[in-house]
Amino acid sequence: MPRLAGRKIIITGGASGIGRSTAELFSREGATLAVLDRDAAQAEAVARSVGGSAFTVDVSDDTQVARAVAAAAGALGGLDGLVNAAGVFINRGLMETGPEVWHRTIAVNLTGTFLCVQAAVPFLRQAERSTIVNIGSGVGLLPTGGGGTAYVASKGGVIALTRGLAAELAPSIRVNVVCPGAVETPMTEGTLRDTAGSVVPAIVGRYALGRPAAPEEIAAGILFLTSHESSFVTGISLAVDGGRTFH
Repeated sequence: MPRLAGRKIIITGGASGIGRSTAELFSREGATLAVLDRDAAQAEAVARSVGGSAFTVDVSDDTQVARAVAAAAGALGGLDGLVNAAGVFINRGLMETGPEVWHRTIAVNLTGTFLCVQAAVPFLRQAERSTIVNIGSGVGLLPTGGGGTAYVASKGGVIALTRGLAAELAPSIRVNVVCPGAVETPMTEGTLRDTAGSVVPAIVGRYALGRPAAPEEIAAGILFLTSHESSFVTGISLAVDGGRTFH
């Protein structure tokens, strides 16, 4: 029996990276999916490949989010799962982080997560068992160096938001957060590798496993927290980070 058979799930940021890998894995596990993303063409392509529906949305815009989530729930015939994988990453230190970078990062990563949950909860509450999985980051748990100031703050906020939501929405909706380490995605390609295409030693040196993750490895953690296998788990921060937070 597929682990998500009969489930109806929205995935934001589903056009690429972790979101796309999650959509592909969830489809194989029997879920019916709505792929939400700013990139309309790529969202449509992913939705076609997984037999789902696509909706264009900027998650930082409350009007767009409310419209897209309602349309997705309608297309799915209900909703019992949400994965908030939409995000931005701009690697700048404190003094290089201008107001525009700060506000955009917080708006997408933290406010966007909040808006999507807020829009989805009325539909999620109509299901017998529902789940929300947010995407945090290992740096939100434990920063190991300078840089990414706005990103660190936004992901730390997602972790705290998840804990608050888990308490507020229990027992009908379980809410957890996956905290990845370095992942090979389009969002990180300019940071993880040098101009020769090699992984930067200073980055992988922080990981016990000595390498970045493939997005499929993060998707596996999201699957666990969405499936019934984690039925007694809510409010946790699951570090899928190759040993970064203890290494």
